[in-house]
Amino acid sequence: MKVLVTGAGGFVGRHLVQAMAGRFDVTAVDADLSALTPRPSLRLREGDLADAGLRQSVLAGGIDGVVHLAAVPGGAAEADPALSRRVNIDATLDLLDACAAAGSVPRVVFASTIAVFGDTFPAGGVDDATPVAPRLIYGAHKAMVETMLATFARRGAIDGMALRLPGIIARPAGPSGLKSAFMSDLFHALKARRAFTSPVSPGGTMWVMSVRRCAANLIHALTVDSASIPDSRTMTLPALRLTMAELVGAVAAYCDTDPGLVAYRPDPGLEAAFAAQPKLATPLAESRGFTHDGNVQNLVANAYDALA
Repeated sequence: MKVLVTGAGGFVGRHLVQAMAGRFDVTAVDADLSALTPRPSLRLREGDLADAGLRQSVLAGGIDGVVHLAAVPGGAAEADPALSRRVNIDATLDLLDACAAAGSVPRVVFASTIAVFGDTFPAGGVDDATPVAPRLIYGAHKAMVETMLATFARRGAIDGMALRLPGIIARPAGPSGLKSAFMSDLFHALKARRAFTSPVSPGGTMWVMSVRRCAANLIHALTVDSASIPDSRTMTLPALRLTMAELVGAVAAYCDTDPGLVAYRPDPGLEAAFAAQPKLATPLAESRGFTHDGNVQNLVANAYDALA
């Protein structure tokens, strides 16, 4: 299966490309692919996805599938809405046009986000019928693309599917442009036995998934039976719902370190946006074979394995 992965140099992209090794014929595209090594089944193409010549080149010769990860992330999108529009909307719609023009009706897997639900959730929880209500630019732009992807699919131009991703951990140390990066920062601090100040309360609840499980779900999406994809062409992925205290306890146990290294100083904005997530029900995705990490211990082990 010939697959194009955009945003392949990013956090999820790198792990996805590694997980696809030996199973797919992959073309990886990103502005910086220095973290990847070319091999017979992996071609690297550095460049800007907004470049029509690049899009034409990477799709030449036919394509079976696309995993579209390239995006300006949440905090960066909020700081520069114009850049977010150029990348998250314009370049993405141009890519959908190019995939449609390829004529092979490729499976296009679009990485959407739980940010499409906004930060005021129904008291009873979120399920497959919960309407989108984004407040952040990032979530709004992702919701717009969900609509267009479904339209392309209904017209028979592509075989599209949008997956709404939860918080993915644990990201490498350093700036990421994501306001939710504190979840990953916890892993690095406790591994190094450093004090860590959590910007959300011990009882704050979050939907999370390891990057390893995320990559497996994206690969699964490439081969899911098209007839089983709902007309909305969108599914929310299963995720573990954990309190910050549960995550801290599991990380500390894995690292054999003192959970007392973590202090709590809640930031009301971050708490509302990332640590007030209610019960999550995802029967649609689960019935199609998508899964979460199983339990918090598996989540933490998977996250650290990916960091190794």
